[in-house]
Amino acid sequence: MPRIAIEYCTQCRWLLRASWMAQELLTTFATELGEVALVPGQGGIFRITLDGEQLWERKADGGFPDIAVLKQRVRDRIAPDRDLGHVDRRD
Repeated sequence: MPRIAIEYCTQCRWLLRASWMAQELLTTFATELGEVALVPGQGGIFRITLDGEQLWERKADGGFPDIAVLKQRVRDRIAPDRDLGHVDRRD
């Protein structure tokens, strides 16, 4: 089963943001994910990886991911045929 790691900066106090994103991913992909790990870090880090492959990095991608975009990136890798409902039908 796929593993997502969310590395967040403890100095910046981004644990709440990281845990909210983890909850959203675990709720949406309840049967497709094996684990979502919260990994404390420093130096302004906010990186999300899926089985070691980087999905999002705050500095490189220009901020924090919109949850819909993050869910689409995860879906595209673990369940490409899955419909995400309203997330896929944004106007």
